[in-house]
Amino acid sequence: MAFLPTDVLLIIDVQNDFCPGGALAVPEGDAVVPVINGLIAEAMQAGAAIVLTQDWHPVGHGSFASSHAGRQPFQTITMPYGEQVLWPNHCVQDSLGAAFHPDLRSGAAQAIIRKGGTPTVDSYSAFFENDHQTATGLQGYLQARGVTRVIGCGLATDYCVSYSLLDARAIGLEAVLIEDASRGINLDGSVGRALAALAQAGVTITTAQCFCP
Repeated sequence: MAFLPTDVLLIIDVQNDFCPGGALAVPEGDAVVPVINGLIAEAMQAGAAIVLTQDWHPVGHGSFASSHAGRQPFQTITMPYGEQVLWPNHCVQDSLGAAFHPDLRSGAAQAIIRKGGTPTVDSYSAFFENDHQTATGLQGYLQARGVTRVIGCGLATDYCVSYSLLDARAIGLEAVLIEDASRGINLDGSVGRALAALAQAGVTITTAQCFCP
């Protein structure tokens, strides 16, 4: 396997708040950065598209535990669109926590998709908010670029990365997860469940070394 001009390298939420020391740190979240930077170099050489996503919440977002009296982070509530995990305040618009990790080669991106900006709806997927109806615009961008395959990586495997790749499959695109360029939160075995769902949906799961030998 290798990058093709009809691929997109989709780099999910490699932001300070998801890295060690951040408000919603993913274990070893910063370990993905050098691996992703290597993938960026390979994608650039092949002429593939490169897209970053950025969690971008307004103050008081409905997915924050602090927005619900008596609730604690990682509890769940029912929202109009379904079950919602309540998170610590994170990736607030224009905050340092919402910025990309400083070592990530973010300048190589041709597009940045910001998600989670609707105050009452969370947004894990790069394609749709959690109501599964409100589009981010990524699908149209990829169609205009002639992209047929999504190479996904980033944070977190069991939430935004897996949701994005499942949606890629749902709209008819091939999809690949670069597992060692991703890390998960792993709430009660959520990484294992996510990997099983990806495999069942036809997502190829591989490593950076195997994808770019």
